Amino acid sequence: MRRTIKEIAEWLNINCAGNLDTIVTGVSIDTRTITKGDLFIPFRGESVNGHKYVEQAFDKGASATLWLKDEPNPPKDKPVLFVEDAELALQEMARAYRNIHQAKFIGVTGSNGKTSSKDILASMLSPFYKVQKTIGNFNNQLGLPITILNLDEDTDIAVLEMGMSGFGEIEFLTKLAKPHYAVITNIGEAHMQDLGSREGIAKAKFEIVLGLGSDGILFFDGDEPLLQNLVKEQPELTSKGFGFNSTNDLVATAIETTEQGSHFTVVGEVNGEFFIPVLGKHQVKNSLNAILLGKKLGLTEAQIQEGLAQVSLTDMRMQLVPTNKGILFINDAYNAAPTSMTAAIQFVQSTSLREDKWLVLGDMLELGDHEKQYHEQIANVIDSNEISRVCLYGPRMKWLYDQLKLKFSNENVIHTVNDYEEIVEYINQYANEHTLILLKGSRGMKLETLLHSFK
Repeated sequence: MRRTIKEIAEWLNINCAGNLDTIVTGVSIDTRTITKGDLFIPFRGESVNGHKYVEQAFDKGASATLWLKDEPNPPKDKPVLFVEDAELALQEMARAYRNIHQAKFIGVTGSNGKTSSKDILASMLSPFYKVQKTIGNFNNQLGLPITILNLDEDTDIAVLEMGMSGFGEIEFLTKLAKPHYAVITNIGEAHMQDLGSREGIAKAKFEIVLGLGSDGILFFDGDEPLLQNLVKEQPELTSKGFGFNSTNDLVATAIETTEQGSHFTVVGEVNGEFFIPVLGKHQVKNSLNAILLGKKLGLTEAQIQEGLAQVSLTDMRMQLVPTNKGILFINDAYNAAPTSMTAAIQFVQSTSLREDKWLVLGDMLELGDHEKQYHEQIANVIDSNEISRVCLYGPRMKWLYDQLKLKFSNENVIHTVNDYEEIVEYINQYANEHTLILLKGSRGMKLETLLHSFK
């Protein structure tokens, strides 16, 4: 972005002070990450008042600041935009900038896989277009406007992740972003405690279509009956299903895994053989929407193949981590819900990367009233003929532990509520250069902490 203070004041229909020709090249809400040219946005909460950091923001290179009208002592001789509500102003600025931006906007949501799908899509397109994507978890009512306002004016494609915890949140984000294309990766169980059922989760995710224009397209997990039904209810909606079932517009078959990644064949709207340097059948599915979008955006099959072959994911998504002891970890510890945990376990059980296969699993959070049932049901996924040892971490994993004691000998399954060291010692005692260990748990469990002992 490269806009003057005067232009931004006109977007917001507000007053400003200071040099009206001052250029703003981005926005920031945190002085720790502010860059030269940013507009600083101070928020006022119960415990922190961001206005106290405005001078620090200018010292670090901010070109201007918002300032709440009822906050005393605004800075003098500095460019200041006076607003009633900082959050609303941030969103209105993003809306105004989005309305004049010429990029193709792609919105991505889903219970699991939205960050991986965003990464795969952006990586695949980057050799051929100028692409910017949501950084980290800036995917909510504050993060998405910040992402939009930090888009370069010559960006060709913006890939925007959209997260939510309740109804109406995706609707707000999609109407702000106005995506040309929307992706729903899948429907899982995350946020069950807020949305009540998988049907509720599906409806909340499906709100993303409310921001699509009349010529917009939805790309969705066509293996999910809940999404199939929602699509059928809107015959005017243009949509493309992807997945493993033959009824989809794009189908993945013949999936083969090596230590380098996944080879697979697609049939349907695109036909050919592809490779992604990422492990997991579920990550193959996440690449299918990228293939469909690549075709829609004008890439050839060869270009799509080239783009996918150099894909890079955010850390802790099926990330292979070798260690000096020879043990090979799969760090998939960024988050977990029953659907994603099942997919990761099934991958470990089917792979031939190593013959001695372990699971280190942490609690799955935010599952609501049925969390005990969801943890117990993971036992049905775990095959004791394929998995040699299981380490469980967290109070909720006691439910799974009680089920696994019926399938494993006592020395092959352990549980600890809050002691990483017990698991570290267990791994040190029994794992070797033939061992593959999956780390999988909700973000709050921070299972990647275990890796610090094995570098």
